[in-house]
Amino acid sequence: MSGHAGDGSGRQFVTIRLGGQLIGMPIEKVQDVFFPDNFTHVPLASEKIAGILNLRGRIVTIVDLSRIMGTDAVNQTITERPAVGVICDNESYGLLTDTLGEVVTLSDDLFEANPVNIDPDWAQLCLGAYRLENELLMVLDVDSLIAGLLRKDAA
Repeated sequence: MSGHAGDGSGRQFVTIRLGGQLIGMPIEKVQDVFFPDNFTHVPLASEKIAGILNLRGRIVTIVDLSRIMGTDAVNQTITERPAVGVICDNESYGLLTDTLGEVVTLSDDLFEANPVNIDPDWAQLCLGAYRLENELLMVLDVDSLIAGLLRKDAA
């Protein structure tokens, strides 16, 4: 991918794909990457919660990003989809993705505000974008995503 920072004034992102869209999660938010096997469905939970699992002694809530972001689900079972582990307010979450990409470093100079034509739901959950050689990388606001999920579940 283009846009690598040469002077160290860049940010690193773990890249994922969701509904064909390239998304970056700030690397400082990412704890681990895993496939959610042996998870348990949670009765009466939101459809956005795929279940919970015990991952190395931590209870992890599995969140289906495709349901939150309104993208078409891939033809894979939950256990075949990679999850990106994050921690928000001392709680562990696994964000289910379609596919996992690579870690990229992008120059701060390339960062732009969200495009004006972005879906309003995406605009609330993305911090901005990087225009790469052949596509746009949307930067996911992990904290807002989890906070919004918790607000809607509490309502």
